Amino acid sequence: MTDEEERREVALLLRRLNVELDAVGQRFADLHGLNRTDVRALVAIMDAARRGESLTAGRLGEAVDLRSASVTALVDRLERVGHVRRVRDPEDRRRVGLQMSESAMAAGAEHFGGLARDLTAAMEGYSADELAVVRRWLEDMTAVITRHSRGS
Repeated sequence: MTDEEERREVALLLRRLNVELDAVGQRFADLHGLNRTDVRALVAIMDAARRGESLTAGRLGEAVDLRSASVTALVDRLERVGHVRRVRDPEDRRRVGLQMSESAMAAGAEHFGGLARDLTAAMEGYSADELAVVRRWLEDMTAVITRHSRGS
C-alpha cells in the first residue's frame, strides 16, 4: 500500500470511529431525552470543569457553535430537566458559570464509564511515546474536523 493509500485508509478508520462514538452518544441522548446539541453542551461543560474552568453561556455557545438566543434556550432546557445549573462567580457576581448536576454526572458515568475503562485498557499495550504520537495525531485531526464542521 502506498503512503497516500495508507493515509486514506486511516482517514476511513477515523470516520468509522466517529460513527461508532456518535452511536454511543446518541444512545445516551435517547435514554435521557436529549438531542445531539444537548449532549455536546454537557461534554463542553464537563471538559471545562476538568480543566478547572467555569464555562459561561457565551463560551458554551462558542463550544457548540450556537448564537446567543439559541444558547439561552439550550441552557434553559438543560436546567429545566436538571442536568445543568447556573452558578454565580463568587469573585464577580455578574458572571454566571454553568455546572453539570450530580445526577447528570452520574448518568454520564453510568453510560460512558465502561467505555472509558475499556478504552484505557486497550491502550495498555502502547508505550508512552506511542501514546504521545496518538495524542498529537488526535489533536491535529480534531482541529481539522472542527474547522470543517464550522465552515472555516
